[in-house]
Amino acid sequence: MRTGEVVLNKLCIFLADDHAIIREGLKSLINAQPDMHVVGETDNGRTAWLEAKALRPDVVVMDISMPELNGAKATELLKRDCPQTKVLALTVHNDQGYLNQLLKSGASGYVLKRAAAHELIQAIRAVAAGDTYLDPAIVSNVVGNYVRKQSPKEGLPHGDLSERESEVLRLIALGFSNKEIAAKLDISVRTVETYKVRLMEKLNFHSRAEIVRYAMLQGWLQDA
Repeated sequence: MRTGEVVLNKLCIFLADDHAIIREGLKSLINAQPDMHVVGETDNGRTAWLEAKALRPDVVVMDISMPELNGAKATELLKRDCPQTKVLALTVHNDQGYLNQLLKSGASGYVLKRAAAHELIQAIRAVAAGDTYLDPAIVSNVVGNYVRKQSPKEGLPHGDLSERESEVLRLIALGFSNKEIAAKLDISVRTVETYKVRLMEKLNFHSRAEIVRYAMLQGWLQDA
């Protein structure tokens, strides 16, 4: 199913979930926002990939468990064909295996279906702006398990981060925007951007997914 309608000056959102009731609820919620509009929807992973590739929405809200192609594979194919489209995983699974799989596939965020409506809207806006969003429940539950099972130094790139660079990295991994980080640390947005450039150069990182994984392995998110 697809509408193909594009509304100027609004984020174009595509919905992929195999439950019609959930899609209808999401559509009503998203269309009620002044800056968003649902341009299409589908009930399986294969059409999610193909239709989103044709529509090129700003954000695809992607269920993980779907017929034909699961959400991770559909995300991988979509990011290969449309790297500018952001994918926000929406799922009932509070599990590190699914989180790792989706991040590797190119998803920019991961939200549980039990999350409040305002959290989903916040997550959509965050990933559309180029940020990474992890559901707070995942940060507190999944990441702690992940860190305990990994060696803290395993596979980590070398880099000599300052204390402030480490603070900025941790807040980026938690999904805060540059503006929010600036407010929390009482510094300017430009200074945040400078720290971000420096830390990514030191660690040879090229994406927020790499930042999230690094923070996980360091244990910086364990007590979030």
